[in-house]
Amino acid sequence: MRRFFPTLSLLAFLPSLAASQPKPTPGQAVPLDRIVAVVGDQPITRFDLQERVLQRQQQGARVPTDPAALRRYELQLLNEMVDEELLLQRAKELKIEVPDNELNSAIDRNLREIKARFASEAEFRTELAKAGLGSPEEYRRFLIEQMRRDETMKRTMQKLREDNKIIPANVSDEEVKAAFEQSKASFPRRPASVTFRQIVIAPKATEAAKGIARAKAESILVELKRGGDFALLAKRESMDPTSKETGGDLGWARRGQYVAEFERWVWGLPPGDLSPVVESPFGFHIIRVDRVAAGEVKARHILIMPKLDSTDLRRAHQSADSVVQQWKAGTPFDSLARKYHDYAAKEETSLLDPITRDSLPDSYQKAFANKNPGDIVTFEIPDVQRGLPKVVAAQLVTSTPGGEYTLKEMQDMLRRQLADQGGIRRFLDSLRRRSYVSIRLESTVSDASSVR
Repeated sequence: MRRFFPTLSLLAFLPSLAASQPKPTPGQAVPLDRIVAVVGDQPITRFDLQERVLQRQQQGARVPTDPAALRRYELQLLNEMVDEELLLQRAKELKIEVPDNELNSAIDRNLREIKARFASEAEFRTELAKAGLGSPEEYRRFLIEQMRRDETMKRTMQKLREDNKIIPANVSDEEVKAAFEQSKASFPRRPASVTFRQIVIAPKATEAAKGIARAKAESILVELKRGGDFALLAKRESMDPTSKETGGDLGWARRGQYVAEFERWVWGLPPGDLSPVVESPFGFHIIRVDRVAAGEVKARHILIMPKLDSTDLRRAHQSADSVVQQWKAGTPFDSLARKYHDYAAKEETSLLDPITRDSLPDSYQKAFANKNPGDIVTFEIPDVQRGLPKVVAAQLVTSTPGGEYTLKEMQDMLRRQLADQGGIRRFLDSLRRRSYVSIRLESTVSDASSVR
């Protein structure tokens, strides 16, 4: 018997499957599993259809209780199952197969999640047996077949699209509007979103602090030249939190990944040689190249950063205030960004794709609260590496409140969906015309005597 459950639904379905089965009374004859449709040489049984109804219930669908409405609902589900079988038979013609080794890791993960819902292995086995799913080994094979079925249909659709067998249908404005009216109650609410431009200003160390940091780096370089172990010194002295624990190892990198001062030495050093002390916007580096390959380099570094204090942060705030004054006076944003923005740390400048307010860091959410498009604000953001905050001067460009989606906002997405669905329906209808399909649904699955 073929089961038509999508694999993931079983996570919720397993504990209630056994309880949902009709129980014959003593002495009652159990009817055979009647065929309700045939697709080619493949039957679909009433039990298969009952499984699909139960699956939809587990997903939250309301199953009609009126006999006529229930039959229409069953017929709709049965036609979906016929379409799936047609697609699977087409997959055989296209020789699309999904081997077990491509499914094993996902199946094992699903089984772990399912088992975690039970207090013990014994309880898990008991529930499997009650649900008629056999032993854990048999259940695993069952899950593999369900996932193979789902993945086969997915790959078949992909192949048909690549071969231009599924061509998007033409969709009218009236059809888009009708789809919107029919579905708008199920759309999620549009989250509040913003777009903005910003100039991020990093506090800069004094020349005195730089001198102390450079002297520290020079002393480490002397120790390295005397035979010191680079990885051990990096673990002890480096102030780069991303590479310190790996002995300064930066991994493989391509051109353009580092700031200019660092880049020149990484691509200029022979493997094994040490650089002099190199200054960058982050501090003072000692660099060693370990390996070079085609277009890539693997290097290590030790970073010593100048000490920053509250005086440096105050100067950053003063720079931010100056940026705001110039910005409001009409100085172009790009000119201000070139002069003040922390490009070295790859901070973003113009974020003009809508970002939901709730996904912004707390500092941005608080700064933009109750602000209008065009407003310019300053605020601090944390800098874990340096330990002292950076200062942001940001202008709110747009602010869209949350609420219901409009037809204008959804029409492009709906048009694409309808065009794709129309193309799929047209292709499946062509398969039906070329295949043997017989629908034999006469009564509803609510008739317990016809379930088994």
